[in-house]
Amino acid sequence: MRWARGSPARTGALRVKILLVSDLHYALKQFDWTAAVAPDFDLVVIAGDHLDIAGQLSGGVQVVVVLNYLKRMAARGRLIVSSGNHDLDRRDAAGEKVAAWMSRVRRHGIPTDGDSLEIDGALITICPWWDGPHARQAVADQLARDAARPKSSWLWVYHAPPEGSPTCWGGHRFHGDAELTRWIETYAPDMVFCGHIHEAPFKRGGSWADRIGDTWVFNAGRQIGPTPTHVVLDTEAREAAWFSLAGAEFADLDAPLRRPLPELTTFPSWLGPNIRDPDPTRV
Repeated sequence: MRWARGSPARTGALRVKILLVSDLHYALKQFDWTAAVAPDFDLVVIAGDHLDIAGQLSGGVQVVVVLNYLKRMAARGRLIVSSGNHDLDRRDAAGEKVAAWMSRVRRHGIPTDGDSLEIDGALITICPWWDGPHARQAVADQLARDAARPKSSWLWVYHAPPEGSPTCWGGHRFHGDAELTRWIETYAPDMVFCGHIHEAPFKRGGSWADRIGDTWVFNAGRQIGPTPTHVVLDTEAREAAWFSLAGAEFADLDAPLRRPLPELTTFPSWLGPNIRDPDPTRV
């Protein structure tokens, strides 16, 4: 990834395709789909809520199954995951809920909560779901440290969308993270990958994409069925697209954001055939 704000040639000759999904909530057919298309992307981001706390299976059983899926995806391409509120399974020394099983994700070589990694000069910061002031301060410290690091661009993975953004609109009120809004205003990352508010892209006044200053924010939302809602981006083409049962939309990342976002009527040339009609048996 070599995009840099303000430059028309952000990635040079390098072409990087990113897949964003979130809130799979132990929907195994959606994990199958994600694993099937993972090799077609340079980076797959799963932005939290891997588990389903309302499910019939215990959290421990779900963790074992999800870990197997994540290991499979990581063996087929670069994968990044963060925790969400459904992933919390323990209390830390401060009495705050944490997704302790993310340490098992890290042991499999998959970057996760609290990690930062660099890819060709681009810095990616992966933030955990925070449940109280202790964990919130840890996220603030993580962002402050990464802000001081040299980088050509900065991408965050953060489960909750920012407060006040259409990406957190539930149809009657906003359900966002006010701290994230302040951090975006302070640090101005290039992109923030979120989830959490399932219905935001489907509600009038909501959206899968937003722009706060120079920062693009994405939330793919959630739907039923074997294929998750998903956002795909190409950093060379500087384009993003959202796919769902309700249709598909498009965003030009170099153009001013105007609403409503245009309907996607033809597949972008950079989008491979497998994302259009994936075959889960390839896994």
